[in-house]
Amino acid sequence: MDDLISAPIPADATLDEIRAGLAPLIAANAAFDGWNSTALETAADQAGVDADVAALAFSGGAVAMIDAWFAHVDAQMAAALPPETLATMKVRQKITALVEARLAIVVDEREALRRALAILAMPQNALRGARLAWRSVDLMWRAAGDTATDYNHYTKRAILAAVYAATITVFLDDESEEWADTRAFLGRRIEGIMRFEKTKAGITQRTQNLPSLSRFIGRLRYPVV
Repeated sequence: MDDLISAPIPADATLDEIRAGLAPLIAANAAFDGWNSTALETAADQAGVDADVAALAFSGGAVAMIDAWFAHVDAQMAAALPPETLATMKVRQKITALVEARLAIVVDEREALRRALAILAMPQNALRGARLAWRSVDLMWRAAGDTATDYNHYTKRAILAAVYAATITVFLDDESEEWADTRAFLGRRIEGIMRFEKTKAGITQRTQNLPSLSRFIGRLRYPVV
């Protein structure tokens, strides 16, 4: 597991640096031990980090560990697909590549992911889980070049979050070669997103010059003199 640490964690590392450095190691241990103090202590020992300092870094418990791991996956995804690589792709290809990159990063830690999702599904963690999902899909859309600030910003992310969640469900139990079943499932769902965006754009274009009912009512109430 030593190769999971991208760089040694310095003795004077900040808590943020410790969280980032330990996150992939904790995930590797969580597949066997669960997202708990045992996984954290083992990871700290492997990285040469004082156990008490590691406990302080993850004082938020299992959810804090999962948060750090998801942030690690986000960073790895961004590194795997830098802007210059994505610039040569169409939007559909970008989103597909970004999701597949995330899956490739966690493919050897599917049991850890399964356990993480079970924890986030608990009622007390549902809001935090939703925020983590939103953070990831927001990063994917931004990496794909999306700059929408209106309602499109939210609809795109909500739809991708649903697609990603459904894809993960398939991925967790996919035994096909190179998870071909998951790739096919994802492809169909991405196609659905693109069709929706195309339809939405067409409706917006056809209706943008139509009279506004609210503006009409406003003029009745406050006539121009």
